[in-house]
Amino acid sequence: MARVLLVEPFHGGSHGAWADGLTRHSRHEVITVSHPAVAWRWRMRGGALTLADEARDAVARYGPPDVVLVSGMVDLAGWLGLTRRFLGDPPVVLYLHENQLLYPVSPNQRGATTDEFPLVNWMGMAAADEVWCNSNFHRDGLLDALPALLDRAPDRSHISHLPEVANRCHVVPVGVDLVDVPVRPIDPGVRDSGGPLVLWNQRWDHDKNPRVVLDALTRLVDDGVAFRAAIVGENDRVDPREFTEARDRLGDRVVAWGFQERADYVDLLGRAEVVVSAAAHEFFGIAVVEAMAAGCVPVLPTRQSYPELVGEWADVALYPDGEFRTRLRDVLTDLNGWRARVAGLDEAIRRFDWRTVVVEYDNRFDGLVPAGAPSGNRD
Repeated sequence: MARVLLVEPFHGGSHGAWADGLTRHSRHEVITVSHPAVAWRWRMRGGALTLADEARDAVARYGPPDVVLVSGMVDLAGWLGLTRRFLGDPPVVLYLHENQLLYPVSPNQRGATTDEFPLVNWMGMAAADEVWCNSNFHRDGLLDALPALLDRAPDRSHISHLPEVANRCHVVPVGVDLVDVPVRPIDPGVRDSGGPLVLWNQRWDHDKNPRVVLDALTRLVDDGVAFRAAIVGENDRVDPREFTEARDRLGDRVVAWGFQERADYVDLLGRAEVVVSAAAHEFFGIAVVEAMAAGCVPVLPTRQSYPELVGEWADVALYPDGEFRTRLRDVLTDLNGWRARVAGLDEAIRRFDWRTVVVEYDNRFDGLVPAGAPSGNRD
């Protein structure tokens, strides 16, 4: 058994779920140091120093790690410099849930962006022994975009380092806790006379493109299509105006709204019949994995990580650009037909269950630690 020091600068949401899931499921000893999921820009600018302080305390308490796994929202190169006196020289893995080179810029930030945060990601990639991305879409898009970033250097471009770094990049998916997600009955029917329950279960943020979803739902109300709606997820926005306006329009069709505690959310997964997304960017997609595992018919865009998730069901699970409302109407008016078309997807998507995925993590940890390495924690 190896000792893994897991460094999570932004412990909340999908990042926190990933860190906690790996800690629970790994057969190795995982020691986590983390900061709360606030102020992401400051985490990337200044989190290295305070995370180094916490890592020093963890090493003093538990002993030196065999492997270090660092989530990407921090200056990894800086963190390694600050930990060099007490960390030793363990293999270091950078885990990228997202990257700031491809992440969509908020409308509130346009005109004020620089290469600062993308370069933090790049320097971390260059410093790590391995870089793990959560999907092929993520890895391939990042490697395709890096040359343009590196070519903007005024001199001494880093471009010559890119092939070596690319060779250290691997796809290691996020694990998803599915043990409590219910399995859909073979013939569930529609459980309410108000129509199928449509679930949108993502962050209430610009990159998830909520306006497209909400506009489509309100227009379907005008068209007289029967459905109910659950609009759930984390909301850090001060003025989510399109949400409040849509709730008024949807009226008593709304069965759930806003953040849900886990038990309520799992219950909602078991009742929902359709899961929708119009995300402008999705590096993986934990929320839609949960919903598809529960048997929801997916109505997802034919882009981002979604084709990779649904695989052979792409033709029926994904809608062409600009066709979200049309596909959703088709699904709502012929739910049983669309259930038949996506039969088997609910079982296939459970390949992302932590109980399955953790085997790859643990095997990779084993491969990074030399046999006979002198750690007090290795069996």
